[in-house]
Amino acid sequence: MGSKLGRFFHGYYKSYRHLPLYVFCGEHLLCARLRPADIDASAGCVPELARITGRIRQSWPEVKITIRADSGFCREALMSWCERNRVDYVLGLAKNERLKAQLASALQAACEACEATGQPARRFADFDYQTRDSWSRSRRVIGKAEYLPKGENPRFVVTSLSRENVEARALYEQLYCARGDMENRIKKQQLCLFADRTSCESLRANQLRLSFSSVAYLLLVALRQRGLAAAGVGGSGGWRGRNRRRPNATRSV
Repeated sequence: MGSKLGRFFHGYYKSYRHLPLYVFCGEHLLCARLRPADIDASAGCVPELARITGRIRQSWPEVKITIRADSGFCREALMSWCERNRVDYVLGLAKNERLKAQLASALQAACEACEATGQPARRFADFDYQTRDSWSRSRRVIGKAEYLPKGENPRFVVTSLSRENVEARALYEQLYCARGDMENRIKKQQLCLFADRTSCESLRANQLRLSFSSVAYLLLVALRQRGLAAAGVGGSGGWRGRNRRRPNATRSV
C-alpha cells in the first residue's frame, strides 16, 4: 500500500493512505480531489474554494456563501482569503491553554449544573481571540463549555459571522455541528461507490477512479432527489422544488 504514488503513513489514521479533499454543499458534491498524505490537511483548499466560489457567483452574483470545516482547515491563509472575498466561515479551532482559560468560568458553571442534575450540561462563551504568531488579526471565537458525567468536553470554533447575526449557541449547535452530516456523504462514496479503490500506480490514474466514483454519486443523488422524490419514494428535499435563484449556500469541506 505504501508504494503507491502519493500514499504515505498518516499518524492520525494509523495507515498508509491518500488524503482526499472533499467539498459539499448539502448533498451536492462540488470537489473530490485526491492528494498525497504527507501534507497539511488544508493544503490546496484556497485554490479550490476560489474556483468553486467563482463558478457559483457566475450564476448567483449576490449569493451569500458560508464555509464550514473542522480544525484541520483553520489556517490564516483560508480565513484571510474568505475575509477578502465576501465568504463567511465557521471553522473548528484546536484547543490550547489560552483558549481553555477563556472558558474556565463557563466550564465551572457547566460542571456545577452537571453535578446537580447528573445530566450533561453546556454553557457557551463568546470572545475575541488572536494567536501569538500565526493569525494576522483578532477574530470571534465561540467556546462550548460542556461537562459530561465522565468529565469535561470543551470545544472551540472561530467565525467571521457577527454577534448581531447569530448568537453563540445557535452558531455552534445549529450551524457548525451540521457539518458532521458531510461525513455521511463521504461514507456513501467510500463504502458504497468504491471511492477508496485507489490501487493504481499513479496519482493521476487514482484521481480518475475517484472522479468515476464522484460521477456515480452525483447520478444517484439526482435519481433520488429528482426521480424518486417526484414519484413519492425516498426523496429528501435536495433539488426538489428549487430553482436557480438560491438565496444562500453553505458549504462544508
